[in-house]
Amino acid sequence: MTIISLLLLASLLPHLTSTAHVDVGIVNGTEAKPHSRPYMVSLQKGCKHVCGGFLISDRFVMTAAHCMRNFLTQKWELTAVVGMHDLKKRRRGSDRIRVKSYHEHPDFNHISNDFQNDIMLLRLEKEVKQNKNVKIISIPTQEGDIKPDSVCSVAGWGRLSLKGKNSTRLMEADVKIMNNTECKNKWKENYSASEMMCVYGHGGSCSGDSGGPLVCGDTAVGITSFGGGKACNSHKRPEVYTKISAYLPWIQSIIANVK
Repeated sequence: MTIISLLLLASLLPHLTSTAHVDVGIVNGTEAKPHSRPYMVSLQKGCKHVCGGFLISDRFVMTAAHCMRNFLTQKWELTAVVGMHDLKKRRRGSDRIRVKSYHEHPDFNHISNDFQNDIMLLRLEKEVKQNKNVKIISIPTQEGDIKPDSVCSVAGWGRLSLKGKNSTRLMEADVKIMNNTECKNKWKENYSASEMMCVYGHGGSCSGDSGGPLVCGDTAVGITSFGGGKACNSHKRPEVYTKISAYLPWIQSIIANVK
């Protein structure tokens, strides 16, 4: 087996910094070729898309831990919808699978103002049946940074603008990796170079894409985490991603030990 982010409720907004928002849809992007990203997962409450995610094995979806903040005081259940392009049109080969267990990183803090350790694994109730529209994506095998200015990509069903509507069809955009020093200068204490990474470009993430992957080559290297509060894809407040390679021992432990 190969090993390998819904805006917050208004009541939670005061707990965030004035410059940050979560659940960062794709702006200035293009519609993805249907099923060209077969690892993409729409995490839904009922039949409503709330966060993105991606398949890293036949039983586990990776996403952002902050996606849970909306439901801390509610009885709820997420389902993982795989094999989809247009969320309004179910196609043969797609599937809706219940989440059996939720595994947030133990050091993620739902109350604090930061997004340290914003990573979560979801164990599905049954194995995903892989086909041409449903496949897993690899994650890094060792810790390390992606070279600045490397061309990567993001995708999701989130908003097309900060106050716009979510897209029912999967959107994507090319982005470039930002130098850690530049990102640190823009986000100050909110940014941890050892656990996060930033991107820049004409297009990028917006509200509703949290939990989706930052993909470089054929590998998911980041998880959509947070961004600037006044605009999506802002160069002054670039979108920030959880660096997957910083969590490899924890990821491997969950996958190996959770049955």
